[in-house]
Amino acid sequence: MEIININAQNPTEKKISEALEVLREGGIVLYPTDTIYGLGVNINDENALKNLYKIKKRSLLKPVSICVSNMNMISQVAYLDLNTKKRISPILPGPFTIILKKKPSISSTITGRTDKIGIRIPDIPLCQELSREFPITATSANISGKTPKKSVKDIKIQLGGELDLILNSGPVKNVEPSTVIDFTTTPPKILRQGAGEYRK
Repeated sequence: MEIININAQNPTEKKISEALEVLREGGIVLYPTDTIYGLGVNINDENALKNLYKIKKRSLLKPVSICVSNMNMISQVAYLDLNTKKRISPILPGPFTIILKKKPSISSTITGRTDKIGIRIPDIPLCQELSREFPITATSANISGKTPKKSVKDIKIQLGGELDLILNSGPVKNVEPSTVIDFTTTPPKILRQGAGEYRK
């Protein structure tokens, strides 16, 4: 396990390249988001996804959200019509997870065997750089069902030593997760109220 101290608002290209190499090789990266720390793997790597579920002790019937780099990247993983794009543009990047219908190319492992996928664009340069080549998972860095921790030290204690790389930017201010909104329904439905305030 390697630990890299990083400035999440202004990460160096060298450190981003190191993290991307770990992700390309199927590794698991702990990284800070604009809410809490997340666990990232390449969503196109089925073995990496299964390892992620194993570390989190998460049921394969429960989905995990993903992180993409920008709005254009959303269309690679989900169906996004013009009306929905107009609705989500004001809140992304930001502390929100949007639920859309997934594209057939997306593994059902990550969606809990459903046809929907949760997508994040955290408002933090580090996350956008980590997902610039391919989407990565954005699931909270905790054992499934347990409260996420603020510091890397406490996260390591809870998850054990099975992480390949830790990007440490210091403790997060709170452990409030993103607000989850389902845009596959009319009107959109808030499934979890978190850090983001959404006004319809």
